This record gives sequence, structure tokens and C-alpha cells, in this order.
Amino acid sequence: MADLLSAVLQPGALITLLVLAGSVVLFVSGWLAPELTGLLAAALLMASGVLTPAEAVAGFGSPALITLMGLFAISAGLFRSGGLDRLRALIGSDAVRSPKRMIAVMVAAVGPVSAFVPNTPIVASLLPVMEGWCQRRGVSPSKVLLPLSFATVLGGTLTLLGSSVNLLASEVSSKLGYGSFGLFSFTPIGIAVWLVGGTVMLLLADRLLPDRGSDDDDLIASFASSGYLTEVQIPFGSELIGQSLHASRLQRRFDVDVLELHRGSERFLPPLADRTLALSDRLLLRCSREDLLRLQQDHTVVLAPTSEEPIGPDRQNNQRMVEVLLPAGSTLAGDCLRDLRFRQRYNLTVLALRRGNAVLRERLGRAQLREGDVLLLQGPKDAIRGLQANNDLVVLEQLEKDLPTVSRKRVALLIGGLVILLPSFNLIPLVASVLLGTVAMVASGCLRPGELQRAIRLDVILLLGSLACFSQALEKTGLAASLAQGLLLGLQNWPIYAALLVVFLFTTLLTEVMSNAATVAMLIPIAGQLAQGLDQPPMAFIYAVLFGASQSFLSPVGYQTNLMVFGPGRYRFLDIPRYGFPLTITMTVVVPFLICRWFGL
Repeated sequence: MADLLSAVLQPGALITLLVLAGSVVLFVSGWLAPELTGLLAAALLMASGVLTPAEAVAGFGSPALITLMGLFAISAGLFRSGGLDRLRALIGSDAVRSPKRMIAVMVAAVGPVSAFVPNTPIVASLLPVMEGWCQRRGVSPSKVLLPLSFATVLGGTLTLLGSSVNLLASEVSSKLGYGSFGLFSFTPIGIAVWLVGGTVMLLLADRLLPDRGSDDDDLIASFASSGYLTEVQIPFGSELIGQSLHASRLQRRFDVDVLELHRGSERFLPPLADRTLALSDRLLLRCSREDLLRLQQDHTVVLAPTSEEPIGPDRQNNQRMVEVLLPAGSTLAGDCLRDLRFRQRYNLTVLALRRGNAVLRERLGRAQLREGDVLLLQGPKDAIRGLQANNDLVVLEQLEKDLPTVSRKRVALLIGGLVILLPSFNLIPLVASVLLGTVAMVASGCLRPGELQRAIRLDVILLLGSLACFSQALEKTGLAASLAQGLLLGLQNWPIYAALLVVFLFTTLLTEVMSNAATVAMLIPIAGQLAQGLDQPPMAFIYAVLFGASQSFLSPVGYQTNLMVFGPGRYRFLDIPRYGFPLTITMTVVVPFLICRWFGL
């Protein structure tokens, strides 16, 4: 223990420890965006002299990062060209008649696709299909959307291309001298994880998934229920002028809750029943979508758009209403609608906002948008179609032929197949295959140059590129070896299975509160040193970190696809761990066992 303390108190190790601790706090608190936290950590390690500039930014030139950039482009080409229309058709098929069958189809079909295509665009593409299926079947979205996210998570550990975390782990392992991963290095373990996880999801679906009601259900008279937050204004000539809410017919005719009343710069909170209404008063309402549609046709109130130019009644007949989601990585998150000038930017009016099941006590124009928010928009169909090429918003309803199949579908599928096959037979390196596939997608017309640039997630690139400095600093300062020595004191006499279980469980829990990429970058150097101290193959413990970082089933913020389905599924926070806890316990027991069998431990 004295050796550990002396090693930690070395200047370089102490600075590294402080930077890592500060980064963990920022990752958990969310005060800074994850990619900014990574850049800050890299800058501090350079400024303090722990790492040279070349060492700190080496991650931005790594083959893993270049591979990921190309992978974003290839997946975009597959979706844009209709290469994955069959998957969408299968998921939306009327032959699937129950939520349990839908979960089985998702595990069987979406999981394997997630092995080669990033899971975020898969979920974004399938969300409107799933919503349409739920509406036709009268099924609550909460019964199927969380399994959709979990299915992509399980499929992401089937191959190296299944997740950006896999690529980062391979890069970190290679730089530390433990070797990189092949395309199918951990596929045997991944297949067993996928099958076991899918089985558990099916068995627990009926009992643990909540039923929040279908889109056609009326609003439950409770702030904890699902519904929209919208704002209406009392126009000239309205019968509400001079009346109190209690005496008016607004709440008798419509099933709405009046949350606030705004009069000029004044703000009034409940109780509001006896307050007299006046011209131009703005009411903040919580109501169902159907009542919101009826409110548009009632001349006693008018919808109050966030922009300066309201939509007149003569134009409303040509408008269409649609739900959109702010996905993970949306550049709109953190801004309010007024500052974004949303109406002018998109030619669409925000009518309502839903954030899970939370009640927002803010006016719409001033509400700060967050990832996972669901907005109800109104506007021309052409403007809504324009959103489908936008990475900042995901349309949650299917327009007619919203992703038309084009003549280049077979070309896109051929390119995607060759990208996988060529490195599988060791004909060319994976990064070369992905880059050639990216160029082929653009050259063949499957993807336009502008779409290529929009497909690349800059936030993910900045995060993964900057996080490489974590593992570099841990190894260079000897902090990884010192921390591993400390762990050896407690694990030396434990069975290898138990040691792997501890590493897996710790990684899983850390992933739930901070970026899984940061978890991998911090823990792989320590896991490798721990394995060497136990005279075991380092790759076994690295696999435990890799699978632990990918098994995020306990919180909506633990994985970006969990956050994407949180709003559309009308979930509450505890719905995620209730369904995900048994799955996490199962994986904690099964994954270390599979690793032991694979490495003969």
C-alpha cells in the first residue's frame, strides 16, 4: 500500500489522477458536453507536461477513428439508398401481431444488423416504423421501444463494427501492446450474449415493461401521465375574456390542465380557477394530442407560436402535424426555441413539447431543449420531409414513401457486403476497406457529398479522439500499474471467474453514469495490468471491460439509444432499471463465464 501511495504522489501521476477525477465529475454531472470534457482533459494533460502534444492528440489520427468516420458514411448510404428497407418492412409488417412477437423479431433481425451498422441511425430509422405499428395495433409504444434499444445494444457486441466503443477498445489495446481486435475476434462470445440477452428480454417483457397507453388514449388526469405541453392565447372576441377558468367552458369541453397563466411580464401559478381571463392572456396547457387538434378548431383560443408571426386560420388547413425527436448528439440541445428561431429555420411551428413524463413549468419559447425531447410540429409537408435529411431531429411518423427505394439499392448492399468481406479474408485492412466503401458510396450516387458530411457525428469523433489521451497518460505515468497493484491485494486469491465478474460489474456500473467510451479508455490500461499481475491473458480482462461498457440497461442516459426511445415511449426513469436490472444481473453472471470458456481459464 505504501508503494501505491508513493507512486500516486509522483507529480505526473498525481496530475493525471486529478484530471481523470475531474473528468469523471464532469461526465457524471453533465455540466460540459462529453466531447468538451475529453478535449479539456487532453489540453490539461498537455499543458501540465504529462503528455506531449503528439501523444495527447494521437487518437485523432488513429485507424479506429478513421474507420468510424467511414462507417457513419456507409451506414448513411445504406439508409438513403433504401438498402435497409427490408428491415423496415419486416419491423412494420402487419404479420407481427403482438408486442412479444415484435420483440422476438427485433432480437432476431435488428441485433445482427447492429453488428455492422451504428445503432443510433438504426433506432432513428425504425422509430417511425415502430410508432406506426403501435398505432395500427393499438399497442403502447412503451411495450416495444425499450426492447428496440436493448436489441441494438446486444447486437453491438457481435463484431468490431457494432459500436464505436469496440473500435476505441481495439485502438487502446493495440497502443498498450496487447494487440488489436479482428473483425470477428469476440463474435463467439457476442453470439452467446445476444442469444441469452434476447431470451431474457422475451421472458420478462410481459411482466416488467410498463403500459403507458397507445397514442389514441385520452390524457390521464395526472401530471405524471403522458401528454403534451402547449401554449394558447386568448384572441380578440373570445368568449373567455372576462370569465374565470372555473366559469368558462375551456376545461369542461376539453380535457386539459392549465399549468400557468402569463399576462404580459406577469406569471400566475395554480390555483387559477377564480382568476379572470383577459385579452392576449397566454395559457400553458397540458393535454392529449387529440384535444390539441380540437383546440386548433375552437375559436375561443388560438395556438400561440413561439415565433413572432403566428399561423393564420387560412393557412392551417394546409398544415400537417408531426412528432420529432431530439436524438443524442443533436446540436439543438441546450438552446431554447426562441434563440434558435425555430420557425424561421425550419418553416415549422412548435405546438407542444413532451419530456418523458416530466411536467415543464416554462413557456415553450423559453424551454431549453434536451436530448430525448419530443416536439409536436406543424407545417407544410415539404418542410417536414426536409427534416428527414437533418441529423438534429428525427421524424417519428412515417410519411408516404418517406424513404423511397431507389435504383441504387443493390449497389449500396454490394458495397456494404464487400466492406465486410474483404477484411474478413485478410485481403485488405479494415480501415482501407471502409474508406474504399465510403468513396464507392459517393461515386455510385448512393450518397451525395453533402450527405456524407452530415452523416459524420462530429461529437462522437471529438470524444473518441480526445479520450485516447486517458489511456496514454495512465500508462505513461505508471498510474495504471499502481492501481492494478492495489486491486491485486484484494483479488489475488480469488478465482479468475470472480475477478472477471468484478471487472465486468464495475465497468457496467461506471458506464451507467458516464460515457462508455471514457470508461473503456480509463479501465483498459488498469485491466491489462491487473491481468498480468494475476498471470492471466490481458485480452480476457479487456474483453470484460469491453462487454461491460456495452451492456447499458439501467438508465436512460447510460446509452444514447436508451435516451432516444425514452421520450417516444413515455417512459419514467425507473422503467429502465426495472426491465434492465434482471438483464444486467444475467450478463454479470454469463459474460465472465463465457470469457473463461473462450480463453480456457
